[in-house]
Amino acid sequence: MKRKNSPCIDVCQFSGKNGWCKGCGRTREEARKWRSMKPFAKTAVLRDLTRRISIIKRED
Repeated sequence: MKRKNSPCIDVCQFSGKNGWCKGCGRTREEARKWRSMKPFAKTAVLRDLTRRISIIKRED
């Protein structure tokens, strides 16, 4: 279930050398801490997710 302001798309498959989720691009740690992260930290992660997803797709 996609939560408000969360990049989660309910795929939750962590793999690859970076340990990024194939659905949203976050690490397990980022996903676990998402609700308690400060807004600037969330923004930093969100800015990097597009790049991470493109890397994940190239690796598959």
